[in-house]
Amino acid sequence: MGAILGEGRFRYEPVPGWAKLPPGMRLGEVAGIAIDRRDRVFVFNRGPDPMVVLDRDGNFLSSWGRDLFRRAHGVHIGPDDAIYCTDEGSHSVCKCTLDGRLLMRIGVPDRPARAMSCKPFNRCTHTALAPNGDIYVTDGYGNAAVHKFAPDGRWLRTWGSPGSDPGQFNLPHNIHCDADGLVYVADRENHRIQVFDGEGRHVAQWHDLHRPSALFMTPGPCPLCYVGEIGPYLAVNRDTPNLGPRISILSADGRRVGRLEGIDGPGTGPAQFTSPHGIAVDSLGDLYVGEVTASAWPSLFPGRPVPEDLNALKKFRRVGETR
Repeated sequence: MGAILGEGRFRYEPVPGWAKLPPGMRLGEVAGIAIDRRDRVFVFNRGPDPMVVLDRDGNFLSSWGRDLFRRAHGVHIGPDDAIYCTDEGSHSVCKCTLDGRLLMRIGVPDRPARAMSCKPFNRCTHTALAPNGDIYVTDGYGNAAVHKFAPDGRWLRTWGSPGSDPGQFNLPHNIHCDADGLVYVADRENHRIQVFDGEGRHVAQWHDLHRPSALFMTPGPCPLCYVGEIGPYLAVNRDTPNLGPRISILSADGRRVGRLEGIDGPGTGPAQFTSPHGIAVDSLGDLYVGEVTASAWPSLFPGRPVPEDLNALKKFRRVGETR
């Protein structure tokens, strides 16, 4: 057994070389990861094959999306067994079958809303499904809002505005719904997760996080929340310890119950992180992390060339109980 990340019940072993791609295929930055009922791993990435599908042992199954996406950002699979792909580059969300057939698109490709208008979309970031099938979309890089849509794509409501007060956002980067219909938003540059009811009323906020970027919640009545925290990018605190990048594990009420720190700081090694941008957990509790290494590298390591091997997709095998 090699390096172990985490502590107590939440310990994980890196699995180097897990993904086995066909000759000539390379992943770009891995913006999002989703896992279906059969533990197939859907890797939404910024390479020439935007969606790559692997089994839980890393064997290649299929790929799709070459003519569908501009710049991958967020992905999740709903209870309806459809996959929702948030395309920051085209300012739209695609609902697809698991084999890549387009079922619905929300937003008009390449026609962004005016920046900070709180109208959909300007560089949208992620989606989540409510128990009744309503669709929530975080609209983050060019906006500061959450939009709610009916299952057929009809707009229902929007909430949020730029700022740091409760209900305001500074780059809403990821979103999730729990079994009770509560909506969790990774409000990245405000260093918090905000919790809302399904109509956008503010319920709570979780602090003690550093730039929460990725967000995944396990199913069921007492979920665990896995949060990918990215590191500092400013020169004055770039080398400050204990700020990430890292993975934190929170209880259903926002208490930290576990944390995975990279070995020897940021990096592309199997036991290191650069910018955890997508997280998913399979049925056995194994953890999958997607990273946007090329985007983060100049801020983490100014003046050093971006490595050719981004190592943007990592698997961590559970070695401690997680429930």
